[in-house]
Amino acid sequence: MDPALAAQISEAVAEKMLQYRRDESGWKICREGNRVSVSWRPSVEFPGNLYRGEGIVNGTPEQVWDCVKPLAGTLRDKWDENVNSFEIIESITDTQCVSRTTTPSAVMKLISPRDFVDLVLVKTYEDGTISSNATSVEYLLCPPKPGYVRGFNHPCGCFCGPLPGEPDKTSLVTFFQTDLSGYLPQGVVDSFFPRSMAGFYANLQKAVKKFYG
Repeated sequence: MDPALAAQISEAVAEKMLQYRRDESGWKICREGNRVSVSWRPSVEFPGNLYRGEGIVNGTPEQVWDCVKPLAGTLRDKWDENVNSFEIIESITDTQCVSRTTTPSAVMKLISPRDFVDLVLVKTYEDGTISSNATSVEYLLCPPKPGYVRGFNHPCGCFCGPLPGEPDKTSLVTFFQTDLSGYLPQGVVDSFFPRSMAGFYANLQKAVKKFYG
């Protein structure tokens, strides 16, 4: 992928992620419990919703990031029940790549397996927060695999940061706005994401404990 184009796209996505994080207006809580809150508001990117997850994870930011980072060496496919496989299609820089993620069927197979090809940028901020910033891209060298529906991630990612005075805990804010494609009832989609995101935090906590004690 052209590095200049990739940089332009990724920086625009990173700016949108910062806006999502700063803008507190319009969010409606749809799931809450176990130190995790999931909320939503209508997406301006597509006719669906933007979902926001906020939670505290027991573990240092470095440990949590190792489990969630969308880069080579991630542990994500070893613990996340919504990820079957993760691979780097092209490394552009040390902090930017094109990745392919496959997901299993869900909701009693009402949602068939999906795959996503995303341009990913990792940024580190002055306060120690690390962010992933991703959006799906057309990539001719990676057509959909048989048995998978190609989904599309609009600007999404996470902010993994330290908690002041709590060195062994991490604040994790996540954003998802995914077009699953295919012919899915909206009610199925609307119920899937909040439940899936809450499960993401619960499974992440188990993973940090498993890999780092």
